[in-house]
Amino acid sequence: MGRQLSALDAQFLNFETATNVAHIASLAVLEDASVTRAGIIGLLRSRLHLAPPLKRRLVRVPFGLDHPYWDESKDVDFDYHVRELALPAPGDDHQLAEQVARLHARRLDRSRPLWEMYLIHGLEGGRSAVYTKVHHAAIDGIAGAEVLATLMDLTPEPREVPPSEELPVKAPEPAIMLSKGVERFLDSPQALLRFVAGAIPRLDEIPVVSQIPGTGMLSRFIRGAGWPGDTGSVLPDLPRVTVPATPFSGPISPHRRFAFGRLPLDEVKKVKNEYGVTVNDVVMAVAATALRRWLSQRDELPVEPLVVGIPFSSNVRPELGNQVLLATTTLPTNVSDAETRLRMISANMATVKERFSVAPARWLLDFSQAMPAALSGLADRAAFRLASGTVSAMNLMVSNVPGPQLPLYILGSRIVAHYPLSVITDVSGGMNITVFSYDGFLDVGIVVDREMVPDVWDFIDYLKDALAEL
Repeated sequence: MGRQLSALDAQFLNFETATNVAHIASLAVLEDASVTRAGIIGLLRSRLHLAPPLKRRLVRVPFGLDHPYWDESKDVDFDYHVRELALPAPGDDHQLAEQVARLHARRLDRSRPLWEMYLIHGLEGGRSAVYTKVHHAAIDGIAGAEVLATLMDLTPEPREVPPSEELPVKAPEPAIMLSKGVERFLDSPQALLRFVAGAIPRLDEIPVVSQIPGTGMLSRFIRGAGWPGDTGSVLPDLPRVTVPATPFSGPISPHRRFAFGRLPLDEVKKVKNEYGVTVNDVVMAVAATALRRWLSQRDELPVEPLVVGIPFSSNVRPELGNQVLLATTTLPTNVSDAETRLRMISANMATVKERFSVAPARWLLDFSQAMPAALSGLADRAAFRLASGTVSAMNLMVSNVPGPQLPLYILGSRIVAHYPLSVITDVSGGMNITVFSYDGFLDVGIVVDREMVPDVWDFIDYLKDALAEL
């Protein structure tokens, strides 16, 4: 029987609008122009069984009574999914980023498997690139990196991959989908009660809700009073945060800008070792410095620290779909000294880790599962509009995804850099900074709203200067 989308998978479908899109992507820059579209299609055909999300398409449950299912029964139309284009001369990084930003702003066709791949020719220096986007309903960041890795090799010579002997997994018949949908609907009141019971002691970690005065005090009181089934009384307190206004706050447009760059991993580790912090702390600190500089130059630096969303995956069972957890913390952009900022970030992140090592931030998963599937689309969109129209949940998202520290190849061509692209929304802010570690570097991809941040490339220089300062 075909795998059903989890409630969280379905949420990534539900919140999409003309301006909010929910796919994640990568840009692999190749050292030469030897890779062809025909070669990529041949590689995908031979290895598609290693990347199941690339062969699945959505099948709706009749009357929308339940979340959709994945179906693999039809052949994948590679002529549609794999495309190619060329940049005009000189094919520099800014031209590449501009083209990728346009591709990244377009929604995926839901009648087909939810991915597209573009082979891009004409990069200066005789290089080429492969831009791949996959819907967040199909994968999270960690799983996305793993899917793409199945198409890559450790040596210039492509490895032999045995063909699959497994039969395609089909979606259930409509009658079975309806029966399971009714069963889930009847369980919805109990699921909602379970969500409420688990969420009340942890209201101080839920964006927007945590900003309501008294929320932290109420959460501490309930944990201390021994809320039924709760073991959270030992949890460290999270500070109440207020999300300040910035030029990249508020509803976003349908258009994107993208910039990319690299930070040497050995220099990041040198800072890490000197100050006794983590690589992720250094990433957050250089982001804070770059943001402070950009906001200061526009006389729009808030007196309060920025609030940053930190997505992370607990996807130890990929068959369950997205297992994305979300934490928020402050980014001390209001502090002038770089070392002090780094130490404050390290302390903040230690608190977040301590809190969620005891009780993972599963409110997003639990909330999505508590809502009746037949109503979840309306509820998700209504909650999204309410959050985006009242108070921001955060200023931006910053994510650090671990990757391989050795070179990879596509059809014999070495990948010289691998830049990530992620999601911006009305609720999470018009800027997303994602870092992917690859072959001795931290490859940085910054996606912004085109109208909010017209000079996104400045951030790449600011990040490099921030690391040099540390």
